[in-house]
Amino acid sequence: MGLLDSVLGQVIGAVGGQSQPQQQGGLGGLGGLAGLGGGDLGGIAGALGGLLANNGDTGGLGGLVSKFEQAGMGDVIGSWIGKGENAPISGNQLGEVLGGDAISGIASKLGVNATTLLPMLATLLPSLIDQLTPHGKVPEQGLGNQDDLLSSLSGLLQKG
Repeated sequence: MGLLDSVLGQVIGAVGGQSQPQQQGGLGGLGGLAGLGGGDLGGIAGALGGLLANNGDTGGLGGLVSKFEQAGMGDVIGSWIGKGENAPISGNQLGEVLGGDAISGIASKLGVNATTLLPMLATLLPSLIDQLTPHGKVPEQGLGNQDDLLSSLSGLLQKG
């Protein structure tokens, strides 16, 4: 998963360079993200693929949008997909949207607890979704399965 690791590294670097006044301290422990999942980003890449890929646990980006809408936070994920500023989300809000089972599953894959995972995921996910939806909308076919998602991320790398 070297490609996805590279893209995540770029996203983390881009997020790290942004000023985020709503989240004091910006990234918190996100700089230590590379230490998760056995010392590389493979674990986080797999976890995010599980959230965003059509064959993932949430039913892809469309399924994730539905979860946000059901939680009354459709405008938040809409801002990540649309053009313009990404609305912030707290770790607690993200936990409510995704549910305890999904968070526990991701945390288990990464070998961390939810308290550690949620703030990192709340910082990383908006930027990643923003970059994966450059036209400001969810593609009709979604982001594809995990292999398709890797191809999309490859395209992002070639543009950057």
